[in-house]
Amino acid sequence: MNDLLNFESYLFDMDGTLVASEKLKGEALVKTCIAAGGSANLSDYKPVMGESWETVRNHFYEVSKIDIPHEEFDEIFRSMYKDLISSKVELTKGTNKLLTLLKKNNKKIGVVTSATRWMADEILNNINLSKIFDVLITKENVTKHKPDPEAYLLALEKLNTSAENTLIFEDSSVGIVAGNRAGCKVIGLKHDLNSLHDFSGASMTIRDFDELL
Repeated sequence: MNDLLNFESYLFDMDGTLVASEKLKGEALVKTCIAAGGSANLSDYKPVMGESWETVRNHFYEVSKIDIPHEEFDEIFRSMYKDLISSKVELTKGTNKLLTLLKKNNKKIGVVTSATRWMADEILNNINLSKIFDVLITKENVTKHKPDPEAYLLALEKLNTSAENTLIFEDSSVGIVAGNRAGCKVIGLKHDLNSLHDFSGASMTIRDFDELL
C-alpha cells in the first residue's frame, strides 16, 4: 500500500486486529459454557464474533443451553480469559513493525474496541503496548456498539483529527461499517474466525500487517 503514510491518524480494533485474540476469547467462552454445565465449540463463536458482549453471551446461552445468572457467567469467563491472555496472547504478525513505523513518522495512533476496559488493559499490558497509544476507546466510553460510528467519532474528537485523515484497521463486519459511517477509510484483516463476515466495505483486505510493509 503505497499511500500507507499519507494519513495523520491510525485507529486499530483490538481483538483479531491488533492482537490474535479472537480464538482465545472463543476458547474462554467454550470453557465457560462447559463450567456452567453446558456444551459448545469454537465454531459457535463465528456467527457473533465482533458483536456486543450481550449478543455474544446470549448466543452462547442458547447454543449451550445453560441457565445461570449473567454475573456468574461473566465472572467465570473473566477468569478463563485472563488465564488464556496471560499465557497465549500474541500480536498479529507485523504489528510491532507497523506501530514503530507510525510513531517514527509522528503519526497519531489509537485503539477502538468494543471490549470492556479490563479486557483491553489485560491484553495491552501483556503485549507491552499499554503506553504507546494516544487514545483508547472501550465499551465503557460509548452508549452504542459498532456498527454505530460513535466509538470512532469519539476517537477522532479526542485525537483532534478528521475522518479523511484517518485510516482504520478492522476484522469484523460491524467494525468495517462503523469505520465507514465515521467517514474513514478501512482496511479489513481476515483470519480463521471471521470467514462469515462481509468485507465488501473495506478498501482492501490483508491477513496481517506484514502485507502492508
